Amino acid sequence: MGTELQHYYLELSPDPVRFDGTGLLTNVFFDDAKQQVIAVRSGGATGVVVKGARDGENFVFCMDLHSTDTPDAQIRSIKFSIENQVLAVQRNETSVEFISFLPNHRPNLQEILVFKGKNVIYGFVWVQERQVALFTNVGVEILLVNFEKRSLKSVKSLNITVNWFSYCPSSKFALLSSNMGTILTPIILKPATITKLPRLELGIDQGCMGKDVTLAQLYGINAILILRQPPNRPFEVVIYLLNGPGLAPKKSHILKLGQSGRFAMNVVDDVVIVHHQATATSMLFDIALSSSETEPGTGAVIHSPIIPAKPIRPFQLEVPSISLDGKTMNCELYTKDWVLFQPNIVIDSKLGCLWFVQLKLSALCALITDRLRLIEFLLQRTDGKTVILSVLKEIMSISYSGTMLPVIENIFNKLNALYKGVLDNELQSQMAMMSLAKSPIKAPVTPRVLIDQADMYTTVFSTIIDAPQTGKILLLYLNSLVRHGITANHELSKTLLIDLVNHKQFDTLQLLLKYSALNESKALACFLLSLSNVDYPIISQMALDMLARLNANEIILEVLLERGQIIDALRLAKQMPGADSLPARKYLEAACKTNDPLIFHSVYNFFQMKNVRLRGSPDFLKRKYDN
Repeated sequence: MGTELQHYYLELSPDPVRFDGTGLLTNVFFDDAKQQVIAVRSGGATGVVVKGARDGENFVFCMDLHSTDTPDAQIRSIKFSIENQVLAVQRNETSVEFISFLPNHRPNLQEILVFKGKNVIYGFVWVQERQVALFTNVGVEILLVNFEKRSLKSVKSLNITVNWFSYCPSSKFALLSSNMGTILTPIILKPATITKLPRLELGIDQGCMGKDVTLAQLYGINAILILRQPPNRPFEVVIYLLNGPGLAPKKSHILKLGQSGRFAMNVVDDVVIVHHQATATSMLFDIALSSSETEPGTGAVIHSPIIPAKPIRPFQLEVPSISLDGKTMNCELYTKDWVLFQPNIVIDSKLGCLWFVQLKLSALCALITDRLRLIEFLLQRTDGKTVILSVLKEIMSISYSGTMLPVIENIFNKLNALYKGVLDNELQSQMAMMSLAKSPIKAPVTPRVLIDQADMYTTVFSTIIDAPQTGKILLLYLNSLVRHGITANHELSKTLLIDLVNHKQFDTLQLLLKYSALNESKALACFLLSLSNVDYPIISQMALDMLARLNANEIILEVLLERGQIIDALRLAKQMPGADSLPARKYLEAACKTNDPLIFHSVYNFFQMKNVRLRGSPDFLKRKYDN
C-alpha cells in the first residue's frame, strides 16, 4: 500500500514547541515534571530561554551560570521549582546551586544558596515550591530551601545504596536501583515525606540499566516497564504493577516486541507505545485487552501488538523565511536525536522541536478488523464514545449478514454490562443518601465510556429504521437489556413496536408484552393503539391488555366508547369507584352513534335501573339528562 493511502494511527501534534537546537554554544534541557524546555547558551553572561510545553509560558533571562568552584564546568541539570520562584542548577557531582527568582522571571543574584555534599548527586526533583529531593549514591534527601534564613535544611532522608534512579512526575514515585540493577526499590515522594515500598528483586542475570526502565501509570496503577532481551529471543517489555502500599511489585504483563535493536516508549491514554528505530515503526499494546497466553510460573499475561507496527504520520515543518511563500521541510522521524519523555513527549534535540504523540482512534477502526476487539479497545479510551457510536452505525447499516448478529449481540452485552454497573452504583448512592449513613459515601467509579439507551437510540437505531435487519437488531439489544436487568426506555420500546407491527410480527410482540420486556406505560399503550387498524384487531387488544395491567381504566373506557363497545365500557365502569355517578348522557350519546337500537335500549335501561335503585323512580331528573 502506498504511503499516501496508509492509515496512520499515530501522529505528532501539529504545532510543536520550537527552540534553539543543541549546538556548539547551546545546550538544551527538559524538565519532564514541569514540561519545560530550557535552552542555555554558554559563554560570558549566559542567555537562558524557557518554554513551557503545556502552559505556553515563555520567558528569557540572562545570568552568569559559571560556578565559582569550577568555572568551566558544564551544566548537568537545570530545573525551576513548581511556581518558578527558585532555579536549581547542578554542574558537578557533589553540589547544587539554588537561585531565587523575582516575579518578573528575573534572577535575584543576591540570593544564591549552594548545597555541597560528599556524595555523588545523580539528579534532583522538586516535591514542593521550596522542597527539593536529591538522589545520591547513598540514598535520597529532601532539602528545605529557605532564602530568608539563608539555609538549606534536611527535612527527610532515606539511606540506601543507589546505582541509578528513575522518576515518574505524574504520580510522584521513584525507583532506586541497587546491586547493579537487580534490586529495585520504589518510593513515594511527598513534602517532607519519603515512603519506601516493598522492593522488586530480579534474578542475578536480569539486572537492568536506567535507560531500559520506564515509569508510568497504567489505568491508575503505578507501573515499572523494563525493556529486556531474553536469551535467544527478541526483545520484550516486562511490566510490574504496584498494586498496593504493602505489596511488592508484581510481574503482571509481558509485551512481545518480536524485534531487536533500539526501542523507546510512550504511554498515551493507557496505551503503551513502543517505538522501534531500526524499522521506523511503532507498536501499540493495551494491557486491559484479554489474552489467552500467560507465562508459566508467574501467570503474567503475554500481549502481542494490537495491530502490526506502523510508522508515525510524516510531519512537515514550516521553515522560517523572510518571504511569505510558506516553505516546509519533511522531518526525519525516529532519528538518533530523538529523546522521549513520559507520558507522550518526543523531542528532537538537534532540530529544536517538541511534539506530543497523539493516538488517532478513527484510523484504528480501519485497521482492527475484529469489531468486538475494537469495541473492547475503544471502551478503555477517554475519547472512545464518539468512535464507538460511529462503528456501531457502520456495523448495523451494512448489507444484512446473519454472521454479524452474534458479534452485534456480544457488543451489546459489553456495553450493557458497563451500563448496568453505573445504574447499580447510582441506586446504591441514592439508598445510602436516603439512609443518612454516617460513614462517608464513596463516589461511584464511572467507566471511561458509557453508552446508554438514549445514545443507542438517538445516534444508532434512529439511523437504521428502514434497514431490513432493524427488527432483529432491536430485539438483540432488548434481550441484552433484559439479561442485565435493565428496563427498556420509552423510545426504544416505541421503535421496536413500529418495526414489529410494520413487519406483522405479532407473535413476537405478544411474547414481549407477556414477559414485560418492554417499558410498559400509558403513553406506549396509546401509541400501540394508534398503530392498530380494522385488519389487525389483535393490536388493539394488546394495547388494552397493557392498559389493564397499568390499571389505566379511565383510558380503557374512553377507547371502548370511541369504538362503540358501550356494553363493555359499562361492565368496566361498574367495577370502578364512583360507579353510581356515571354520566348517563355520555354513554347514551355513544350508544346513539352506534345506530343499534338494541345497544341504545340496553344502555337506557341500565341507567333507568340505576335511578330506581338510587331514587326509587326510573325517571331522569329534569334538566339533568346526565345523572
